[in-house]
Amino acid sequence: MIATPTTYAFVSGASEGFTPLNAFDAALLDAGIGNTNLIKISSIVPPGCREVASRDLRLPAGALVPVAYASMQSDIPGSIICAAIAAAWSNDSGRPGLVMEYHAHGHREDAEAIVRSMAEEGIKSRGWQVDRIQSASIDYRVQKIGAVFAGVVLWSKQDEDRYSSADFVDNSGSQE
Repeated sequence: MIATPTTYAFVSGASEGFTPLNAFDAALLDAGIGNTNLIKISSIVPPGCREVASRDLRLPAGALVPVAYASMQSDIPGSIICAAIAAAWSNDSGRPGLVMEYHAHGHREDAEAIVRSMAEEGIKSRGWQVDRIQSASIDYRVQKIGAVFAGVVLWSKQDEDRYSSADFVDNSGSQE
């Protein structure tokens, strides 16, 4: 069973690949989470989670990792694809954060503006006041077959404690 997350990190990546799936896999590697098993989740960050920088995110190879994410692949050379993720929090620290995802053909700035609005609306639809919004986005000009990925990774200290330091990989995927 996966423990309730205590930390979160925003990650993003982009890459080319031999097939759309290879491009997606390479984008995950670029994001620093390519050697894990992603569990796509709906979009709630538990109350009290603290943010860690993506460069400090250390996940064991093969771990089951909850992630709210947006991704897109394309085989149209020259096209620009983007993925964006945003999380919004209310002014009540006892409430959860809400994550929204978005992908499209186009530039990251446009996608990020859209997903931030989505996160703001999600908080307001709950009858809560928005305290803050965080976001990340990425865009990529496709050469042959490209992919983009933006996500919020959730992790817990309890999950970390289950593994030895030898189980962890750095962001490049090499063993530490």
